[in-house]
Amino acid sequence: MRQHAIGLQRSERLEGEGAVRTMSPSPSSASKPIKPPRVPWREFPDAALLAEVATTKRHPAYAAAKSGDSTAARDLVKALVDNSAIEAVQALTACVHGARPVVLLSAHAYESAGVNAIPAALARLLSRRCDMPYDSRVVQTNVVGHTGADGYGRLARQAMFGGVVANGSEFLLVDDFVGQGGTLANLRGWVETQGGIVIGAVGLTGKAHSAKLKPSGDQLEDLRQKHGPELEEWWHLRFGHTFDCLTQSEARYLARSPDADTIRNRIAAAEQAGSV
Repeated sequence: MRQHAIGLQRSERLEGEGAVRTMSPSPSSASKPIKPPRVPWREFPDAALLAEVATTKRHPAYAAAKSGDSTAARDLVKALVDNSAIEAVQALTACVHGARPVVLLSAHAYESAGVNAIPAALARLLSRRCDMPYDSRVVQTNVVGHTGADGYGRLARQAMFGGVVANGSEFLLVDDFVGQGGTLANLRGWVETQGGIVIGAVGLTGKAHSAKLKPSGDQLEDLRQKHGPELEEWWHLRFGHTFDCLTQSEARYLARSPDADTIRNRIAAAEQAGSV
């Protein structure tokens, strides 16, 4: 299988693999939009989760890969992505009939310990094994520190993205862990507001219920009924989108919050803690 790499800033061969290591710009070198764009969900398939959470986190290469070791990340994904996982990824693109192939796009996550190397390693592996192009030009432009954060912290400190998107191209998003799904929603928002089309998402691992990214109409109605229109108005001002752009897990988390004041206060506290 060939690996395709699009728009690499700088690359080097990984010994014995024929893969490409992408050197992404640092967060400080990219422009930072005030609010990460999101778009409402169309019909959107469940994310493909390729490995169990416990198995992933127990792997001896996991910690180093999460903190930026590209060799450890390569070893991790090679160990966990089997033939059934490849078939799940291929199934996501089976119904796409565009003139150009679907492009893999990874979420380059910046963690407090370093650049998370897992998404890019997974995208490179899928590129080789599924014979799909991998575009490295879109990068995360801020540090969010989601690892270990609670739901309010993830909602308060959202990932922002920048970089070139090929207009009209269809993309399959790749991340290491799908929790609330906000990072994928924001990456999708950036791609689609720049003229791309997102056809699905892949995570190395994640919570099974989080694979369903699009919230149901009943979920959104329950959220609106519980907390009233004022919270959605506040949300729109604060985050730049209404509840129809939330993920299912985000909508569920907010609906389970005691009241609107708790949501606003906890998000404000998480923002404050993240800025220290």
